[in-house]
Amino acid sequence: MDTGVAAQSLAYPFGNGRGLDLEEQYARLRDTPGLARVRLPYGDDCWLATRYADVRLVLGDSRFSRQMAVGPAVPRTTPQQPGAGGILNLDPPDHTRVRRPATKAFTTRRVELLRESTRRIAERLVDEMIEYGSPVDLVEHYALPLPVSVICDLLGVPYADRADFRTWSDAFLSTTLLPPETVGDYAGKLWAYMGELVARRRVAPAEDLITAMVQVRDEAGDLQEQELVQLLAGLLVAGHETTASQLPNFVYALDRHRDQWELLRQQPELVPRAVEELMRWVPLGVSASFPRYAKEDLMVGDHLVQAGEPVLASIGSANRDERVFARPNEIDITRGDNPHLGFGHGVHHCLGAQLARMELQEGLAALARRLPTLHVAVAEEELAWKDGMLVRGFRELPVSW
Repeated sequence: MDTGVAAQSLAYPFGNGRGLDLEEQYARLRDTPGLARVRLPYGDDCWLATRYADVRLVLGDSRFSRQMAVGPAVPRTTPQQPGAGGILNLDPPDHTRVRRPATKAFTTRRVELLRESTRRIAERLVDEMIEYGSPVDLVEHYALPLPVSVICDLLGVPYADRADFRTWSDAFLSTTLLPPETVGDYAGKLWAYMGELVARRRVAPAEDLITAMVQVRDEAGDLQEQELVQLLAGLLVAGHETTASQLPNFVYALDRHRDQWELLRQQPELVPRAVEELMRWVPLGVSASFPRYAKEDLMVGDHLVQAGEPVLASIGSANRDERVFARPNEIDITRGDNPHLGFGHGVHHCLGAQLARMELQEGLAALARRLPTLHVAVAEEELAWKDGMLVRGFRELPVSW
C-alpha cells in the first residue's frame, strides 16, 4: 500500500496546451506505482490519477465529492476561488435534482430528431466555404457556427446574439486568458442574459428547451431560479464549445495522420468510430480539472487517499492507457471496443454527450464527403492555438482543398 506521504510535488499542468501530443510525463506516471503528488498554480497540493482504472474510480465513486471543492484551498489553475452552486459543484441528491429537468432533451431519440437539420447546416456551411474559396478559417466558417446554430435552435437562444454569448463563455473556460474581474463580469452578463430569456419565456412560451425547463421548474418547484439560470447558461456554453474545439482538432489530427483521413474518405461508414477514436486520442483538457475530495479513507489502486484529500483525474492520460487500449498513441478509426472517457464518467458524465457525438459525426462526414483533399494550410509554427484556456484547440485553423 502506498500512502505517498513522502512524495515530491510536481509542477502541474505539465504543458501549455499548444499541440495535441499528450505530455510525456503522463506515460511515466502511469508506470509509477501510486498516485502522483502535484502542485497547481493556486490552492493546495493534491493527488493526480493517470491510469484508466484509477481515473474511472475517482470520477465514478460516490465516496468522492465535488461539493467539497469550495474555497481558497481548492487546487486549481485559475486565480478565482470556486464557489458553491452550479451543477459541476454538486453531489447527489442535489446534482440529480438540478440535472433532471434537462436530461430528457438529450436522449438518443431526441438528438436523432436533430440529425437531419444538423446535416443541412453542415452542408450549407461547406457550400459557403467553397464559395468563399480556400484558404478559409475552419473555426470561424464551420466549426463554430455549426454547434452554435444547433444549440441556439434547441434552447431557443437568438442566433443573432452569438457574438455576445461566445465572448461571455470564455469566462467559464479561462485559466489565464482573462483577469479575474473580467471573468466575474462576463459570467454575470451571461447569467443576466439567460435570466432575461427565462423571464421572456414565462410571458411568451415557445417550442424550445428554455420554455420546457421554465415550465418544469414552475410546476415542480424543486429548482431555484438561480439554479435554472446557471444550468441553462452551462448548457449554452458546453453545448457549443466541445464541438467548436474538437472539429478543428479532429481535422488537424487527421491531417497529421493522412492515411486515416484517406480511409475515412473512402469508407464514410467509419465516421462514428472515427469520432469515438478521436475523442479518445485528442486530449481536450489542457490538464485535469475539477478535483474530487475523498469523503473517507479509500484505496485508489494501491494508493491510500485519506479523508479530505483532493484528487484530480486525468482523462487524457486514461485514454492513452496501454492496459486498456492497444497501440494507444496511434489513431485507428477502425478501433472497435473503445471505452474512452472523453465525455467523462459517473454522475458528471457530459449531459450533452449524445448531441456532441451527433454534431461531430455530421460535421466530420460533410467535410470528408465534400472536401476530400482538405488539409491544414499553414506551417506548424504558424498555427494559432488557444492560450490561457481549459481546453486545447485553435483560435484559427486555415484550411485549403
